[in-house]
Amino acid sequence: MAIIHIDGKSYEVKEGKNLLETCLSLGLDLPYFCWHPALGSVGACRQCAVKSFKDEKDTKGKLVMSCMEPVKDQLRISVSDKEAAAFREQVIGWLMTNHPHDCAVCDEGGSCHLQDMTVMTGHSYRNYHFSKRTHKNQYIGPFLNHEMNRCIQCYRCVRFYKDFAGGKDLDVFAAHNHVYFGRHKDGTLESEFSGNLAEICPTGVFTDKTLKQHYTRKWDMTYAPSICQGCGLGCNIIAGERYGSLRQISSRYNGAVNGYFLCDRGRYGYEFVNSERRIREVAIRGLMDHTIDPGAALQYLQDKLPPKRTIGIGSPRASLESNFVLQQLVGEDNFYLGMSDAEHDLATLALKILKKGPVRTPSMQEAATADAVLILGEDLLNTAPMMALSVRQAVRRQPLQEAMNTTHVPAWQDAAVREAMQDKHGPCYILHVQPTGLDEIATRTYHTAPDNITRIGFAVSQLLGAPVAAIKDLSEEEQQLAQAIADALLAAERPLIIAGYGCGCEGTMREAANISWALQQKGKAAMLVLTVPECNSLGLEMLGSHRLETAVTAVLDGDIDTVIILENDLYRRLDRHIADQFFQHCKEVVLLDHLYNATAEKATVLLPAGTFAESDGTLVNNEGRAQRFFQVFAGSGVVQESWRWLLQLGAATNNTRLKKLVYLDDVTQALAQSSAIFAGIDQLTPPADFRIAGQKIPREPHRYSGRTAMLANVNVSEPKPPEDADTAMSFTMEGYRGEPPSSMIPFFWWPGWNSVQSINKYQTEVGCSLHDGDSGKRLIEPAANGQAPYFSYSPDNFVPLAGHLMLVPLYHIFGSEELSVHTPAVAERMPAPYILLNPEDAQRYQVMESHQLQLSVNGHPYTFTVKIDATLHKGMAGLPVGLPGIEVVGVPVLAKL
Repeated sequence: MAIIHIDGKSYEVKEGKNLLETCLSLGLDLPYFCWHPALGSVGACRQCAVKSFKDEKDTKGKLVMSCMEPVKDQLRISVSDKEAAAFREQVIGWLMTNHPHDCAVCDEGGSCHLQDMTVMTGHSYRNYHFSKRTHKNQYIGPFLNHEMNRCIQCYRCVRFYKDFAGGKDLDVFAAHNHVYFGRHKDGTLESEFSGNLAEICPTGVFTDKTLKQHYTRKWDMTYAPSICQGCGLGCNIIAGERYGSLRQISSRYNGAVNGYFLCDRGRYGYEFVNSERRIREVAIRGLMDHTIDPGAALQYLQDKLPPKRTIGIGSPRASLESNFVLQQLVGEDNFYLGMSDAEHDLATLALKILKKGPVRTPSMQEAATADAVLILGEDLLNTAPMMALSVRQAVRRQPLQEAMNTTHVPAWQDAAVREAMQDKHGPCYILHVQPTGLDEIATRTYHTAPDNITRIGFAVSQLLGAPVAAIKDLSEEEQQLAQAIADALLAAERPLIIAGYGCGCEGTMREAANISWALQQKGKAAMLVLTVPECNSLGLEMLGSHRLETAVTAVLDGDIDTVIILENDLYRRLDRHIADQFFQHCKEVVLLDHLYNATAEKATVLLPAGTFAESDGTLVNNEGRAQRFFQVFAGSGVVQESWRWLLQLGAATNNTRLKKLVYLDDVTQALAQSSAIFAGIDQLTPPADFRIAGQKIPREPHRYSGRTAMLANVNVSEPKPPEDADTAMSFTMEGYRGEPPSSMIPFFWWPGWNSVQSINKYQTEVGCSLHDGDSGKRLIEPAANGQAPYFSYSPDNFVPLAGHLMLVPLYHIFGSEELSVHTPAVAERMPAPYILLNPEDAQRYQVMESHQLQLSVNGHPYTFTVKIDATLHKGMAGLPVGLPGIEVVGVPVLAKL
């Protein structure tokens, strides 16, 4: 620790950090632009100047840029010095010479870092009265607007996009006062993280285009803390609403999970909430021409739910609470996991590995600290994008440390360190069926069949000392690759092994576990990441029950009359021909869901369920971290949370298991008591009766235009605001205006800090945890006994079968996820359905690029448009999972020509 003196006051601080970061951590207001806690310092904007003194006798001092000044013992500075303040005011005057006076119409107005800093420096009047330089704006895709005339040349955009996220198509052009940040020509930004530019940019150069289509000032939106539904990583988000529609998703800082950023699917895939395909009314087949009262629907179902002839099918995209209440409604023996057999097998294996293995699964921020990475059968940019961002930071660790040791420059001096590192990367090996977006940072890549990836992983674990038999029929290239991987992992201190559902192969997950366990036995701080398909796949598996296939058998055998389906489209889980038979044998199908889909067409009763924006609940991410999400607005009409519908069904049928459950707290407490693995899940957030100074936590900023405007699109008279009996939050701006618990922060705002940069006021130290800890609770920790239950099975070498193709899954960040495809901006980025072939297979079957290929899967014909890729193994065909128009499920599967 060091003692520093700021304006006559002494502070004990950590040595080695930069002075700007330290001042902000101490709660001091010091303006800045180019610096960002995740990007480090480059000293470009000159806005954070302070006066530095040699000692207590020095009265003159000198101006220094605080972002470039390291903290050291007995450092003496002044933030309030008149010369420093005048310099900062002059700097922002320079920056504003070409900035337009368009705050009144700028999307960032009222939530702009530039506005905050202008006020903070005292630059109240413009002294520049001449012509401003102007730039032509670019079309950069469906996610972002580009308004280059607002730029102040802070360089944040290219530093994030190129240096941090690895993007290639955004750059800086020209020099001096004519610097231009954009693409070499108009076109969609290609990075999966481009949307972060809207938050990284301290002005309005890059703004959210989806918000602009239904624009609302930031202070006139209702907000709630939430969890992204786009994949299994559980990124924290803030949902913003106005007039009963979801307007924006922005990142919610969590120092353990996603940090400051989001992927584009998580940020922009929200429009399904506002979709015209929403189920908004209760419907009963045969009475479709009548408006059905919810009470009448519940009465209709009273005698339709015989206890022994009714089953419930859960969902990996529904909350734990909703799945639990359905399980209690129908009974544990009659509850089925709504996952395909392939998904279920992978989720079951992942849970087994996490519970019984001795190696800890890291959070995304912990994964970024790895110094060697091995990825087995996973295309992270398309299956778990934010984990890919962590891998990009991890491969910098080794060369970063070498550069720091050589140049004696701290890591936060970003430009100097990157200059010393050049293009060096730490050890990273990627084995997948085809090239991935991370291949450019890999030490070596290898593209082969999933079984062959498993075999190489098996060989690596054997080389690391795992008690498994050696594989003797590997090729020389595969043996050399296995040896190189083993050597690199042994040389590392914090090796990271990643596998999951990406290639649909259990073997890659088993071998990832074997390798991590063997490394742990060698004394390494090994980390193991297993991806899961959906936002609550692991939580549903932890709840436990029967396979979906068993439910199909029970219905086809005539043992079941009524099926209750929770937020699930079974046509995405089952072969469509089997699904058709399933529904033909059901007498009653009760569906609770958000959108009309193929399953809704078969339902006899439709109950409109709230989306994540209209619901409260808990999700469990891939590391076993339980996190709470809150509704940002009450569902319109009869739309309500699934768990609430199910409780009402229970009351209508006099279900004794649900008799005492009324509110969300009741459900979470019952869930916490149902199994040891859910212990403490009712403590994730304060209960509904929690108050601060007798007040609830408002979802609306205190600058909100007033309750008279809440429903101005419906009625000019002031309505009674909705009440929230399930949480300690209010749907109005009335409430406690101070800092709420971290798990319930609906938006980040601080006096003088109206933009997202206000996050620093909520952190113990800038870039670290929030004041009372980051939200969420890990439900799974490594096995206490430390014994590794090694897997000993290894598959045979993949051999193509004549007249057949092994279909392997391919994933797309835009298109593979079920709900985000109903967002117009995301739909614009989706590829058309296709099948990927090796050139030799294409020649063998006499097809070329764009030709049609017909295959038979499980005896049913399917036709696909051909694409050709020489990296794909012969005898395999890549099939994009989840894309509209792709009806084959249960991949990998063998297809006949």
